[in-house]
Amino acid sequence: MAAIEDDEVSLILEEQREEIMAAETLARDHDLAFNLQMQEALAVSRAAHTSSVPDSPTGDAATVDFTGAEEEFDFTSLILQDIARADQERRDREFGEQEMKRLKVDLDRRIHDQKFAKEIMNIPEGDWSKHGDNYQKPYSLGDGSSSSSAIGNESFRVYCKGLVSEEMIGDTRAMVGGVGVAICDSTDNLIWEVKKVLGAEECKSPEIAELEALVHGLDEALTFDLGRVTFFIDHFKVFQYVTGRVEPRQSVVATLVNQVAVLQKKFSYCQPSLLTRNDVKFVFKLARDAIVSQIKWPEETSKGKTFKETCVICYEGITVDKMYSVDGCFHRFCFSCMKQHVEVKLLGGQTASCPSEGCKSEVKIECCAKFLDPKLVNLMIQRKKEGSIVVSDKVYCPYPKCSELMVKAEVLEYTKQFFVGAEQSGARKCMKCGHLFCTQCKVPWHYNVTCNDFSKTKGYQNAGDGMLKSLAQSKRWRQCIKCNNMVELVWGCYHITCRCGYEFCYTCGAEWKNKKATCSCPIWDERNIIRERNAVPPRG
Repeated sequence: MAAIEDDEVSLILEEQREEIMAAETLARDHDLAFNLQMQEALAVSRAAHTSSVPDSPTGDAATVDFTGAEEEFDFTSLILQDIARADQERRDREFGEQEMKRLKVDLDRRIHDQKFAKEIMNIPEGDWSKHGDNYQKPYSLGDGSSSSSAIGNESFRVYCKGLVSEEMIGDTRAMVGGVGVAICDSTDNLIWEVKKVLGAEECKSPEIAELEALVHGLDEALTFDLGRVTFFIDHFKVFQYVTGRVEPRQSVVATLVNQVAVLQKKFSYCQPSLLTRNDVKFVFKLARDAIVSQIKWPEETSKGKTFKETCVICYEGITVDKMYSVDGCFHRFCFSCMKQHVEVKLLGGQTASCPSEGCKSEVKIECCAKFLDPKLVNLMIQRKKEGSIVVSDKVYCPYPKCSELMVKAEVLEYTKQFFVGAEQSGARKCMKCGHLFCTQCKVPWHYNVTCNDFSKTKGYQNAGDGMLKSLAQSKRWRQCIKCNNMVELVWGCYHITCRCGYEFCYTCGAEWKNKKATCSCPIWDERNIIRERNAVPPRG
């Protein structure tokens, strides 16, 4: 029926176009005939005048266009444009309907194949070996009714995300919003995704944007004739609205909540579920892309047409290929500002996070190679690795040109492949440079010499760890037995809490348990408690 109506509309539009073109041709013919008649009358008049006045010029009479004396508005071209626009809209609508039918058929075929795959998996091995070649269940669409019933009986997931953000559009700050929707099957295979730009009224609050995303997502699900859906939200307040646990105070929010409730009733099953942001990151990106599409503008360059957007840090118009998007939150900044931000954090001994105020998304190391020096990228990798390893599990290669950080358990397993008795001897093989070293002495490996004997040699005394222990002994420092970190008491009591969390007595090294000493050493000394006003501040 719809196809017949579309054909009739197409026929009517074509007839109107032909009638208007014929009328326009007729009007041009009339104008031409009128112009010729006026030219002839003017020529006759000038000929009579010339015969009575001998001194008048006898040159050719100038041609005068009488129809063009007054410029008239061209209504015909406007009507033709409207007809062409209506025809294009009809074609777009037909294409959209055909594409939706194709997607429904693909979805129905996918459901059929998944069911058949489950049936095959449940066939006993013996039956499959005997009769496996005879199992077949070809897909057939039929009259189309089976498609809707199969889709309607399956469960689907609808992920929705609405975002509102204050962005720079050229030199102006403006609130813009976007929506991202993704429809997946029960095993999270993507079926359909869409993004949408929000209007000014829909960008007034994050709750409104989130609810607009839910409405749009459920509408999309209905176009696929889905019967059973679970829609996912990462906004706790909106989740409370749609579950009826909290009543919205704003009328706009209440209206949208009511729209969601009405849409829910159109499904045989439709329930909300709360997720974290990481679980809806892909629709978060869709919503962010919808926002980015509003803040960039085209510009002609020597290399052709390009797009620019404003960096919210430096307020410069930057080409989109020089903008960095932070993974997780998708806030965007130019390479120059991101480079400066990351370098400052690294110099301060910190890992870099998103520069946007209040955002804690981590800046991914692998993405920083776009704007950072390779040496700084390696430094970031090293910092992240150091932060992820417990202090007591760290081990460094003692070779100055290497100094690779490793985990004790990992380097032990690696060494066992090359060195027999590595666990008993303390020998380890660096996973980077490949040299052997001693974990107890923290020096290059001393072949055929025990650690006890090597500690008495000049080689050990001149080595880094030997020099450190010699200096610690002369300065009366104490070494933590858990992480081997050196501690110096400048002032205060003898109860020490190491950076690894281990507590011990500074005098004898005995462990403190439950905030109580296990030794009989004095807890403090008056000279370490009472200090002069201009005393040097504590170290360590």
